[in-house]
This record gives sequence, C-alpha cells and structure tokens, in this order.
Amino acid sequence: MTAPDWLTRRRGALKLGSDGETWYVLLDGQPQYALIPVPVAGKFGCFIKQTNNGQRIDDGGRHATAADAVRGGLDDLRKTLGW
Repeated sequence: MTAPDWLTRRRGALKLGSDGETWYVLLDGQPQYALIPVPVAGKFGCFIKQTNNGQRIDDGGRHATAADAVRGGLDDLRKTLGW
C-alpha cells in the first residue's frame, strides 16, 4: 500500500508493522498513528489510534476487504486532522 498524496505532501509515510496487519502513519519519521483492520459483521473496519496515548479516532465504517478498511481509515484520519 502506498501513502496517499495528502500524507506525502506533509513529509509523511506509511509503514507496515512487523505483525503484517498494522499500518503506521509516520510523520517526520516517527510513528504517530496505527491503523489496524478488524473484522466487523462479516466485513472489515479500521481501528485507528494515536501511538503516543492510545486514543481511538475512527468512525466505525465497514469495508469489503482489510485493504479497503485501511484506505478508509486513512481517509477518516485525514478528515480528523483537517487535511
């Protein structure tokens, strides 16, 4: 998965975690957010949390695949950040 333009324009990046499921949003090279696809009623949602305090910031959307859930989570994060 590649980082969306709104993230790379702010010197951000995506990095897959060692568990093979968690995606980290890096800002200035530091992991700031974790996006974790989770099963929800036969589909997938995306659990989003800030890595420094564990605060949850997702909206509970449902997607057909885990990859779609992460992309949806990235969009939710963009909206939350006002970017």
